[in-house]
Amino acid sequence: MTLTKDETGEESGGDSYTPSQRRIERDAFKRARSRRATAIAAVSTLVTAVVLYLVVVNAPGWPRTKETFFNGQYAREAFPKVLEGLWLNVRLLFICGAAVLVLGMLIAIARTLRGPVFFPLRFLAAAYTDFFRGLPLIINLMIVVLGVPALRLQGVTVDPVWLGGTALTLTYSAYVAEVFRAGIESVHPSQRAAARSLGLSNRQALRYVVLPQAVRRQVPPLLNDLVSLQKDTGLVSIGGAIDAVRAADIIVGRSLNYTPYIVAGLVFVALTIPMTRFTDWVTARMDRRRAQGGIA
Repeated sequence: MTLTKDETGEESGGDSYTPSQRRIERDAFKRARSRRATAIAAVSTLVTAVVLYLVVVNAPGWPRTKETFFNGQYAREAFPKVLEGLWLNVRLLFICGAAVLVLGMLIAIARTLRGPVFFPLRFLAAAYTDFFRGLPLIINLMIVVLGVPALRLQGVTVDPVWLGGTALTLTYSAYVAEVFRAGIESVHPSQRAAARSLGLSNRQALRYVVLPQAVRRQVPPLLNDLVSLQKDTGLVSIGGAIDAVRAADIIVGRSLNYTPYIVAGLVFVALTIPMTRFTDWVTARMDRRRAQGGIA
């Protein structure tokens, strides 16, 4: 059996390691400090919550606000209808999300093409991203949802769901394209040069060497864009599509009570929080791998 030295210089058996007394005391101190920090955080959170609650419920207008925004009767009425409309938002998220990733990747590749012959493509891709990143999403939705039907084009849908999804795709693909472009340009030129030296063409080097690294590095910002897209799917209601927001709006218009808006908002929050926490987990995981010298 071999002998090894622990952090304190004491020898111990390699097959049956026994921590030193100093190591045991240090671990116990760390555990005690962690428990103390957790207790302080819990007490601080509880005190803050109680103070905020007392401030709100003791406000002069709280009874009226409670009746208008937190009415249990209207919440029970609105919840199933909002949940039914949310299914449209979820479908828009998946369909538009896939379209945004594909279109954004194509635009990013067009912006990174080399050579003077590709200048028109680079110019059009840059103009596209500049225009749709500068155009407010709500205006884009109004132009597409209200303007396209006014043209009376043959074979072009006037469904507000499809038109709203098209507007979302146009706007978010511009943001995602810039995310992909940043990832492509973050790959060191030596990677492309090494691929070319192995006999790969420019297209093969981009596909098999550059893009995999670029996409892997940009996963956290891409997930953040998808979280924003999930929330903005509620804007398709301006064209008359019955999603979660529109379902709440119908009840509000009939009852003049704003509780359905609160219900719709909480439903969106409940849908967004898991995606946000997943994004944070992916970001933290990639940061740990990068700190350890792993592949980002």
